[in-house]
Amino acid sequence: MEKFDGAARAGALAGLPAWKYDAGRDAISREYVFADFTEAFAFMTQIAIVAEKNNHHPEWFNVYNKVAITLTTHDANGLTQRDIDLAAYADAAFARFNAR
Repeated sequence: MEKFDGAARAGALAGLPAWKYDAGRDAISREYVFADFTEAFAFMTQIAIVAEKNNHHPEWFNVYNKVAITLTTHDANGLTQRDIDLAAYADAAFARFNAR
């Protein structure tokens, strides 16, 4: 998978306004806050299943009701469509928790 260039990166990130771009790592990150640990862990489980199916694993950190995710494609040494797709899936999964 090819790494995004400047214009393609900007276009892809326009659809993910809650994600922060880290130019030093060519990565994106976001923190999610849930009602409790059970919801945070259930969210991580959903993401883990999709990540494993796509052989694209996030860097993440969890403390109680918070999950922080960083995405970059190590094989491409930067941001790719795989990161954008997983970020969009994570946002959709998070929205389902908030819809309850």
